[in-house]
Amino acid sequence: MPFRRTKTEPTPLDGVDLVLADLDGVVYKGPHAIPHAVESLERAADGRRVGYLTNNASRTAASVAGHLAELGLSVTADDVVTSPQAAVVLLADLVPAGSRILVVGGDGLVDEVEKAGFAVTRSALDEPAAVIQGFAPHVGWTDLAEASFALAGGDDGIPWVATNTDWSIPVERGIAPGNGTLVSAVHSAVGRLPVVAGKPELAIFEAATRRFGASSPLFIGDRLDTDILGANRAGMRSALVLTGIDQAKQVLAADASMRPTIILGDLRELHEPYPATVESSSRRSGVRRFTVRDAVVELEGREVRLAERGDAEVDVLRAGAAAIWGSGAAIYALEVDEHLYA
Repeated sequence: MPFRRTKTEPTPLDGVDLVLADLDGVVYKGPHAIPHAVESLERAADGRRVGYLTNNASRTAASVAGHLAELGLSVTADDVVTSPQAAVVLLADLVPAGSRILVVGGDGLVDEVEKAGFAVTRSALDEPAAVIQGFAPHVGWTDLAEASFALAGGDDGIPWVATNTDWSIPVERGIAPGNGTLVSAVHSAVGRLPVVAGKPELAIFEAATRRFGASSPLFIGDRLDTDILGANRAGMRSALVLTGIDQAKQVLAADASMRPTIILGDLRELHEPYPATVESSSRRSGVRRFTVRDAVVELEGREVRLAERGDAEVDVLRAGAAAIWGSGAAIYALEVDEHLYA
């Protein structure tokens, strides 16, 4: 008999006073909204605050808010927390007020640097007090070379702040290199690493906490290594939505630091009862069963197998994750049914 939801199951939003959502892969890909994202977030805003966190440093908070408004969201610039905003806070602790800063990046980064009272340069010849680096599609070899020239001197050189180190970003045509690849190029040239403001580091989450003042936030992201890791570090409940970068294979293999509290197929499920995972075991056979509604995954020794698929693919993933995470073993030490990766 198909599983029937009961009213006793809470939704992911129960008890939440603030929803913080990543943008790329959660709300939109390129210029277009992800199906069901806008209406689900608008509905979530009924009775609680909704804010947006982005590692993308190429646009200002106002331009991001404008894009979101065009997609149908009720949002202002104050609802958007960007990695450049967090990066400038870090920068202010490293150099004197009004210093000249070499900026590698786009308008979003320049805008925040100037609003903080710093002078902007694009050349190492101007003897900047620090380098701040963020993603923009037009960043090229010349920009990275100027940063490398300014950062000469290794660990004894001037401060270097990066907005974020995402290796990739989802765009309309697919997955493209992110700011992490550009930071890595400079790192290879100068032999040192920057201070990082964006996810998964705490600076951007602390900026959001200060701005919104919530006590029970839920963070929604599409990447384990930035969104979920960062939320977990910040002590926030985390939800991974499968509309962006990471999918079943990455979820099953996630180590303890990157495991989300909640797994969502899309954002409609924010408003649906979230099923519990029920574990049972047989002393005689030694088989452990992980059941999410009518999806069942079994763990026997090193073998993880799908026993019942049920009606919802996301429940298969939830049950499979519970089995693998509960095994106490790394995924490479297990024999995992390939159907769990579908």
